[in-house]
Amino acid sequence: MKRVVLMRPSGPRNVGMVARVCLNFGPCELRIVAPERRSLLVHPDFEQMAHGVLEIEALCVIVPDLKTALEGCTHAVGFTGRTHDDRMRVDWREYQAGLRERANDAEERVALVFGNEAMGLEKQDAALCHELVHIRTAKVHTSLNLAMAVGIVLSDLYSDTGHRPRERGFRPIRAEAREYLKANLKHVFAEQVARTPAARRDILNSFQRVFSRAQIEDRDARAWHLMTRALGSTLTPKELGLALHERRGRRRAAQAKARARDSKKD
Repeated sequence: MKRVVLMRPSGPRNVGMVARVCLNFGPCELRIVAPERRSLLVHPDFEQMAHGVLEIEALCVIVPDLKTALEGCTHAVGFTGRTHDDRMRVDWREYQAGLRERANDAEERVALVFGNEAMGLEKQDAALCHELVHIRTAKVHTSLNLAMAVGIVLSDLYSDTGHRPRERGFRPIRAEAREYLKANLKHVFAEQVARTPAARRDILNSFQRVFSRAQIEDRDARAWHLMTRALGSTLTPKELGLALHERRGRRRAAQAKARARDSKKD
């Protein structure tokens, strides 16, 4: 479980945005330590930025200090853009992978501690954190907005598949059709279009990445097969070394077996 801890936040807009992010990439708890204005949860700016967040009071728990905010937590990570004494800061990009499993373990409770918008994470607060982490930015502007920083961290730790509404007409292709399409594309573009071994390797790797990540639809397959035909390909699945992909092929095979059994009986 993840618990976001905001240290003495001053901006109701930032806190409102953080509340939404906690639900976007939850499950996640939120602790607000000694805010400058306890009334920030009813501030118009907070309500605007937290639009759609239900049960605000249950999510946004206000506590007096960091020690209280860390109660029940098994681990605490402080996010800071500045150094604190001689403590080492870890790059978030290198640290996140090791933390993800722990942060999504129901038996663990990992606190993600963020400092005030202007002052950042202060020395006494950093001392209560097991590790200090910084999010690398461009040198031209190193100050990262509080809500943006929380969003980056929670997004990187998010492990669910998430919600993706399907478009109208969505029809994923079947496994054998997917293999035929991939083989046809690889043959045409890697064998006929590529002019050098390096280009061939890049094309093959590119198709492998696309097919391992994307959910290919029937309409995608039709469009890509049209492109391969325009380049002169008339290859069938059998010619590519694949089992023949035929519409309603299994049904036809079953019907053929039934007819054969009937003829034997006669």
